[in-house]
Amino acid sequence: MILSEDQKALLEAARRFSRERLLPTYMQREREGRMDRALLREMGELGLLGVDVAPEFGGMGVDGVTTGLIVEELAYGDFNVSAVVLVMSLCATVIARNASPKVAAQWLPRVPRGDAILALSITEPKCGSDAGALQLKARRDGDFYVLDGEKTSTTYCDSADAFVVFARTGTPEQGARGVTAFLVPSDMPGIQTTTFKDVGSRMSSRGSVFFDSVKIPLDHRLGDEGKGFSQVMAGFDYSRALIALQCLGAAQASLDEAWAYTKEREAFGGPIARFQGVSFPLVEGETLVAAARQLSYHALSLRDAGEPHTVEAAMVKWMGPKTAFDVIHQCLLTFGHYGWSMDLAHQQRMRDVMGLEIGDGTAGVMKLIVARARAGRAATAERNLENA
Repeated sequence: MILSEDQKALLEAARRFSRERLLPTYMQREREGRMDRALLREMGELGLLGVDVAPEFGGMGVDGVTTGLIVEELAYGDFNVSAVVLVMSLCATVIARNASPKVAAQWLPRVPRGDAILALSITEPKCGSDAGALQLKARRDGDFYVLDGEKTSTTYCDSADAFVVFARTGTPEQGARGVTAFLVPSDMPGIQTTTFKDVGSRMSSRGSVFFDSVKIPLDHRLGDEGKGFSQVMAGFDYSRALIALQCLGAAQASLDEAWAYTKEREAFGGPIARFQGVSFPLVEGETLVAAARQLSYHALSLRDAGEPHTVEAAMVKWMGPKTAFDVIHQCLLTFGHYGWSMDLAHQQRMRDVMGLEIGDGTAGVMKLIVARARAGRAATAERNLENA
């Protein structure tokens, strides 16, 4: 991929910050378990947040490929800090496209500055991957909507300044056509949160959000009633490609560390890099990461050109996290008994990327999307039901 001079400059700034500022304290931030607001503001000052937000709101208005370059590079230093950039891009895109001018002017400038954390709140206890079956209710009451229900698996649930919430304004029978999006400030009366103790990415404070008669002004609705499902699906095509790059950035960090170790560690009279049993698995990892990376940027380039990219995004969403997990696992094994230690970053990277084999769509859901595009919905859904 040939980069422009502007892309090179932005990538270099991200790379320097990632390797000098983030990488040395990656595991420390995970132990602390919360997003560092001062770090966010520092990233904002460097122009590393909200880069795809329009210039009139303080961003750079860069394209998806450039955003991917930054997400991947930051993930090299800290997977979970990179996740903040990714979620901010997804939420800001939904707000920019669908919010009222007043709400957009109030919230979007805070993203590039690092003054606000936005959270995407879709998943519910009884409908994980089926966004069309949401049950959280939003009923119209004069100039307000009143929200009642529960969201779960919401990242930054206890630290977000606002939630992009998808709620049911129609009847259950309407399915996806009855879902509407709202921007809900987290300090509204009636909101409570609980956090989970996760295997990885604890800094992201995933948990549940409870809405008890939460009154939202009418102008906080994002887009038209019943259009929330189409809004989030379009956003997922973008975020899925970014998620793949986030995972691959972490895998590349482990690969680089493993290669360095093979040149330093000696056994049987020389560095272990000379043994094919050591080097070939790392070569395979480099190859798989490079292949997944190219497909990810291809998906983003299609998006930037206004072309369909749902299939490519689904492909890399299942391939990226799985490839990263497998490659990081091999890197851990390369270190032998040293790798079997909580002191090295491989174990944390492996736990962190594993979460995105689930979040934003499992591998099974992603493969179903691709299969439907290739074989048709009847071949992958109705016929399977008939054979069940």
